[in-house]
Amino acid sequence: MLAMSDIHCIKNLRNEKGMSINKIATTLGIDWRSAKKYADGDLPDTTIIKKKNGMMYKEKWGTIISDWLLEDGREKKKQRRTNKQLFQELQSHGFDGSYRTVCNFIAEWRATHSEELPDKGTERLSHPEGEAQLDFGVMEAVEEGQLRDIHLLILSFPASNTAFYEPLPSENQECLLEGMKKLFRKAGGVPRAIRIDNMTTAVKATRSKTEEAALTDEFLRFQLHYGFHTQVCNVAKGNEKGHVEGKVGYVRYTLFSVPPVIGSLEDLSKMLDEFSASDQQRLHYEKEVDIKTLWKQEGATLLAFPENDFTARKEKMVKPNPYNEIKIDNVLVHVPKAKNHVQLFLVLTWNEYKVVTRDSEVISSGLRPYMNKRRALPWKEVLHGWMEKPRVVEYSRYRRYLPGRLNDYLTISSLPVRRERISFILSLISTHSMQEINDRFYELASEYQHSENEKDHPYDVNWGQYDQLTRQGDL
Repeated sequence: MLAMSDIHCIKNLRNEKGMSINKIATTLGIDWRSAKKYADGDLPDTTIIKKKNGMMYKEKWGTIISDWLLEDGREKKKQRRTNKQLFQELQSHGFDGSYRTVCNFIAEWRATHSEELPDKGTERLSHPEGEAQLDFGVMEAVEEGQLRDIHLLILSFPASNTAFYEPLPSENQECLLEGMKKLFRKAGGVPRAIRIDNMTTAVKATRSKTEEAALTDEFLRFQLHYGFHTQVCNVAKGNEKGHVEGKVGYVRYTLFSVPPVIGSLEDLSKMLDEFSASDQQRLHYEKEVDIKTLWKQEGATLLAFPENDFTARKEKMVKPNPYNEIKIDNVLVHVPKAKNHVQLFLVLTWNEYKVVTRDSEVISSGLRPYMNKRRALPWKEVLHGWMEKPRVVEYSRYRRYLPGRLNDYLTISSLPVRRERISFILSLISTHSMQEINDRFYELASEYQHSENEKDHPYDVNWGQYDQLTRQGDL
């Protein structure tokens, strides 16, 4: 912008001297467009506050990102999406801007909505090849339309920056030992030493911070079977196994910030194997060599497997209550004719149970109760949020968890109709699950078409009829 004295001169030549735009431009040696702008235009605004006018502010992208950040703000911090994941999701909706543009917008948004945590550094350590670190991390996944807690056991090798992952239903001793067996198989050998924290499934309770840790009998038996050494961190010193702690955060923010949809723990285990193999293709953060090459070298230092497998199980005597029930994982399980036996024993593996008599007869068996433990998604809160901002639905992180029919039903382009449909679903959510509502729609369509003497197949759904149903209160 020209100085105010120059603008005054241009105005004076134009208004007082009657010069043409061409002559002003020639006389002052400025561009014709500048001469025209200042000679005939209004005085420029002197404010130093510049209005944001980039694509994040002029178009819908900034609003979408803001909605996502508000939506993620209701989640635990470890479940929130990273900048890169938000950028990639934005690209899937047609965004053609740069990653830096998105990062700058997010930084500005967070500066006005939250306070940043102080940075805490840790000491860099060197690690011998063949030594590993072990830890659990609790993640979330969606299975059969409901949330499931995943206890992810991670075995990391700091020397090569390699890690292997095994999802488990719990963190009890049977799951720990079974998970370690599977991780050894994935690694192709047994680590020479494993650093763990003071997990009660492996370490006996200590009297003080200075007392030496003692391993539980079953974990010690597992250690002797496979031949590795155990290094136990000091009490409340999780940073002593900082590499695996970093891997917990890495896999959480890479794969689990938005709970993935899974078919089973086995499917998730295969997904994690693919993730581990893919991660080995990148360069080591310090050695400038790909992790796969470093792991090939480190893998040669692992111990061989023992000839016999290790069976991780727990046995204990149980006494049924008067209703022929015994408690397994804090859940009462009915055992037919349990009171007819003098003594009963409960045999637990990581995923199954057996109720055995004194004569080794199995009178009951099945999956442990936690294998089917699920939690409902917070649909009521989500729907209330969608009611306030119905346009959010098509970009929401929760949309992918909607059953197929409701997904189509709630993504209609008309926002007033979408809000009406959301209100309709919200009225049912207190008494029905999302899957039940999804199934109920087809039944209602069939009933409605039958009442109108229509011949359409009940699966040829006309969503407009549902809107009419909601207005008439027929559901």
